[in-house]
Amino acid sequence: MNETFYKILPNGLKIVHRMTDSPVAYIGLMVGAGTRDEQTKLSGLAHYVEHCVFKGCKQYGREPLENRLTTAKDIINKIEGIGGEINAFTTKEETTFYAAVPREHYASTIRLIGNMVLHPTFPKKETDIELGVILDEIESYNDSPSELIYDDFENLLFSGHGLGNPILGTKKSLRTIASSPKYANQWVEEQFMPDRMVFFTQGKLKFESVCREIERLFDGIEAHHHIQREKPEIQRCKEVAYKKHTHQTHIMLGGEAYPLGHEKQLGLYLLNNILGGGSLNSRLNMSLRETKGLVYTIEAQYTPLSDSGYWNIYMATESQHQEQCIELVYKELKKLQNDCMSEAQLQRAIKQLHGQMAISAENRENSALSMAKQMLYHSSAPTWEEIFPKIANTTVGMIQEIANEVYSEAKINTLLYI
Repeated sequence: MNETFYKILPNGLKIVHRMTDSPVAYIGLMVGAGTRDEQTKLSGLAHYVEHCVFKGCKQYGREPLENRLTTAKDIINKIEGIGGEINAFTTKEETTFYAAVPREHYASTIRLIGNMVLHPTFPKKETDIELGVILDEIESYNDSPSELIYDDFENLLFSGHGLGNPILGTKKSLRTIASSPKYANQWVEEQFMPDRMVFFTQGKLKFESVCREIERLFDGIEAHHHIQREKPEIQRCKEVAYKKHTHQTHIMLGGEAYPLGHEKQLGLYLLNNILGGGSLNSRLNMSLRETKGLVYTIEAQYTPLSDSGYWNIYMATESQHQEQCIELVYKELKKLQNDCMSEAQLQRAIKQLHGQMAISAENRENSALSMAKQMLYHSSAPTWEEIFPKIANTTVGMIQEIANEVYSEAKINTLLYI
């Protein structure tokens, strides 16, 4: 059944809907504005706005009701009261608001999410309370070295660029942001433009009806300018150590990789899964955990961005094993560069990834979010079944070529928490 429908409005808003037979509808709005688009002195503004749009909005819909306000309590009850769930998240490049509801409530949910994002009110009393929540979130994050190291590593890679700023911001920048609603209002006015948005839906819904609701919300809203992003320059072969006085030594290494849409993106996706994906038979897990018992967790990730990308390997170990762990990681990277995989090994890896993608696609929430991101950057959203044949065409020569391009020792940065 999973047919996908597309529409782009004259103001640039993209609409994508995937028809499924589920009684649950996923409704969301993804905005192509995130941490990288902030001024450094206002670091954390995108995430702050993400939190605070839940505190109230003006209500528009089938007809404008400018004097009708929706409160924070109303927003919660409109979704939770029908058994639904509403959520949001901020990344370096996007801010996303979405809900899962019984499908008969899809229209009211479209209106609610649209009004939250397009017409937030940012009531001072409510946003002051939310500031405390975010400050607590920062403290919690700082107490978790296995999470904090990702922020510090991105800051190392993208030093001096917005991609290096922490998503949560700093206590100082957040207090500046919360001092006046002008900062949040300006962010919405400048960044939340229809030509930087995707309205996405998934479920057993009529696409014409979905479009009709969305078009009413965006009637009269035009994109008034186009924001150009500055492409980052990624650090190469830099090593930094921070004294964190943690029980274990936390280690992260990595470097530049392919951006979204690159012809070798899917090949690196496969290679990353072979090296250190989520399975226990990944090369890094077999070498450092199963054979040597040096780590509890080791994982490799590949993060493609709109105009850049990076890969990283994270592990934590006892301080006396630090050098051995790093040596073993480099050994595995060198194997991929110098030793051509056999055809049988490659086919096993492709078969494994096929199963992982099929299982992952069963998570309808992740499927809807993935669809939205593809639509945002590529104006289309193929299913995993449509994408997988391109992965299956990867050759052993391509794997080795990608390994040599991406895992070159001269490009690797290292961050240590000691």
